Amino acid sequence: MTDCIFCKIINQEIPSYKVYEDDKVYAFLDITQVTKGHTLLVPKEHVTDIFEYEPALAGEVFARVPKVARALEKAFPQMQGLNIINNNKELAYQSVFHSHIHLIPRYGKTDDFSIHFGNNQESYSSEEMQEIAEKIMKQVEQ
Repeated sequence: MTDCIFCKIINQEIPSYKVYEDDKVYAFLDITQVTKGHTLLVPKEHVTDIFEYEPALAGEVFARVPKVARALEKAFPQMQGLNIINNNKELAYQSVFHSHIHLIPRYGKTDDFSIHFGNNQESYSSEEMQEIAEKIMKQVEQ
């Protein structure tokens, strides 16, 4: 991709604050620094989102997440937790369309980061839950 900002970062055409690199991934600080150490892990191969990954590439990329997570934990002993987020498509807050995984260190309840999970448990009967599960199960590639 010629106008992909992450491809340009990987190719050293745009400067970045590199955290880790190998033959499959490039990890660098997110310029927004939601919290100190906020890192993006991107595959060197351009894939738009999770829906474009081949199984081998997914295994390679996601296998690097714990390595970078442990580095963050060692670098920032005051870290109390870590959010790992992968947004896919615009509605799900993806803003750069080169797949990337956010590793966001958490330092406390007032560190200016939050996620809200609505609870819609009351909206679905047991039968509806089973129907949803079966619909998904039928689509899982073997």
